[in-house]
Amino acid sequence: MTTDDQKQRLTQLATELIDQENARTLVEPQDRSTGFWFGGGNVIEDRDGSILIAGRYRNYGDSRTGVGAGARGLELAIFRAPDVQSEFEKIVSFTKADLAHSGMGIVSIEGVALHLTDDGIELFISTEKDAKYPERLASYQKPGAGVWSIDRIHADKVENLSPDNIEEIIPFGTDDPGRLHCKDPWVFDLPNGDLVLGYCTHPFTWSSSGTAALLRKAGSDTYEKVSNDLLRRGPVWDIAAARATERLAIPKVGSFAAGPDLSLYFYDSCESLRQLDENPTAVSRPRGWSCEEIGGIAVGDDSDLTQIESISVEAPLFVSPHGTGCSRYIATLVTDEGIFANWQQSQPDLCQPLVGHFLPMERVNEILG
Repeated sequence: MTTDDQKQRLTQLATELIDQENARTLVEPQDRSTGFWFGGGNVIEDRDGSILIAGRYRNYGDSRTGVGAGARGLELAIFRAPDVQSEFEKIVSFTKADLAHSGMGIVSIEGVALHLTDDGIELFISTEKDAKYPERLASYQKPGAGVWSIDRIHADKVENLSPDNIEEIIPFGTDDPGRLHCKDPWVFDLPNGDLVLGYCTHPFTWSSSGTAALLRKAGSDTYEKVSNDLLRRGPVWDIAAARATERLAIPKVGSFAAGPDLSLYFYDSCESLRQLDENPTAVSRPRGWSCEEIGGIAVGDDSDLTQIESISVEAPLFVSPHGTGCSRYIATLVTDEGIFANWQQSQPDLCQPLVGHFLPMERVNEILG
């Protein structure tokens, strides 16, 4: 699909864009300590040229023993700034109680994604609902935990978004135990106007994480399955998870000018969902684990969305220089001036604020040849 030279260029582009050392803090978590973060969303340009960031505040709570021990994902928030270099101000906020519907309470708010439509704006929201596992799997459900699914709300403009029209579009997969939980949506438009909706899946055992995708054709309100395994888990550092969070269309310049339309995919992963103790005599390397994932990249041909291959085969590409090394939930925005990225990044105090970095288009073109 891509040459070694192209893979090297894409790796260079990704590492300079997701600059771990020079990123600036965009949104602080509600406390500067372990288990507190803001992120899990996306960034878009509104019709007036301002920049919108969506995400959720997560406070400390251990899902292995029941989320009743902490607040967990307690608030969905949307921020606006006049441009990518300015400070972001909160303009919209929803609580767990706000997002409850159909007789089910919300245990935790998870990943979200904003998307401009022809006549307005929509927001995809994943939540952990107070729902039960299928009876045959009931003994696997952790006390206090629920089941994840994805909802949608819409309005004419972002300030008017309201849960009054909330609807579930991806129910929890009771007919597929390998993908019982569906969460963390991310979206992008195809040139023909179709919408691709990607999301993360987990089995009922919470032993791994994968990526699935749906397609909503232009003018339609229904969603068709693209793939249940959009990105295969790898053989080394990403053997436990392959959770895509963003797609970036590769500019048609340099060595990519004459070839097919390609996309760069950012994904979160880890070697194990639980922290592993290393042998002190072995080579120390970043491993990642649940809620402390690290990241990599993959490339895909837009003519066939199911053909995506990882470039980060032997080692992760995105590791924070601080704290646990966690670097995850990458989101990007392409403007005429360059590419703006944001992501959650572990800090020395173990919190995870949303940080961001801007790469000028002149440098993007240089890297791509």
